Amino acid sequence: ASTINLPDTVGYAEPQEYGRLIGRLMQAIPNADKAVFSVHCHNDLGLAVANSLAAVLEGARQVECTINGLGERAGNASLEEIVMAVRTRADVFPVETRIDATQIVPTSRLVSTVTGFPVQPNKAIVGANAFAHESGIHQDGVLKYRETYEIMRAEDVGWNTNKLVLGKHSGRAAFKARLTELGISFASDEAFNDAFTRFKDLADKKHEIFDEDLQALVSEVVPADSGEKYRFVGLESHSRTGQKPQAKLRIAVDGSEEFVEAEGDGPVDAAFKAVEQLANSGATLKLYSVNAITQGTDSQGEVTVRLEKDNVIVNGNGADTDIIVASVKAYLNALNLLASGIMRTHPQKEGV
Repeated sequence: ASTINLPDTVGYAEPQEYGRLIGRLMQAIPNADKAVFSVHCHNDLGLAVANSLAAVLEGARQVECTINGLGERAGNASLEEIVMAVRTRADVFPVETRIDATQIVPTSRLVSTVTGFPVQPNKAIVGANAFAHESGIHQDGVLKYRETYEIMRAEDVGWNTNKLVLGKHSGRAAFKARLTELGISFASDEAFNDAFTRFKDLADKKHEIFDEDLQALVSEVVPADSGEKYRFVGLESHSRTGQKPQAKLRIAVDGSEEFVEAEGDGPVDAAFKAVEQLANSGATLKLYSVNAITQGTDSQGEVTVRLEKDNVIVNGNGADTDIIVASVKAYLNALNLLASGIMRTHPQKEGV
């Protein structure tokens, strides 16, 4: 065996105990130098990262971890926290990871979008408030000498210090330049033009356009040859206390516009029932998640819809300043994935 893994699968260990375990085994096993000792810690007591780092100090050289600390129950050790702890405290940890830390935040956002699990604002490294300073004494200290209250630079992990970049008067050149800075490119001029049109539409609704808005906007661009079956055209929604909410939808199906309406327990439920009345997909809704992309009441809502059909699960995403519209877009996106065959079998359904 070239790798020996010692997991704390139930998250019961504490750092000193777990570190001693790794150290004792590496000393007691005669040929311990012939294998890499690996650790796998769960976060049930909030100690997954601490346990993993304690093991590294005792000689472990592989840490099993996840983006945003995702995992069953309370999750696993957080990759971003492990990486930045080792990098920031090089005086303590005699190791390096060779990970490009500037990709941490973009990867975190991608994983959050795909899974539908938003990152809490006060999450270390990748949370929206991780590098925010509200206290007056903290602000004063940061302005005078950043290292006073910031032990690492926001840009080193992929945050952009210039959060507000574009507005309704911005042109194609500025739009393209900002996307290039964010590492976003397009396969064709048509895809870029589609993204720019969406940007202009968003700028008419929203005064301030943030990087997060751009990334959500670009994620909605659909390749011309993708064979998109369903496309959102328009929505009329009615919700009033004491009355059954209604949704009237106009959806393009294979290029032909269809009109459909339905009632539901709420405006989102009514909209989804209207879509299903048209699509009749037979899919089961497994997850509906809403997350505000940025701050303010005009923030875009980012919606994730997870559908399951015939042991296949897909995640659809949609974003808009109108939550109901974003919800419909996400549902249609999931239906398009089911229709196109871009899907994966749910591992639990295969007995894995």
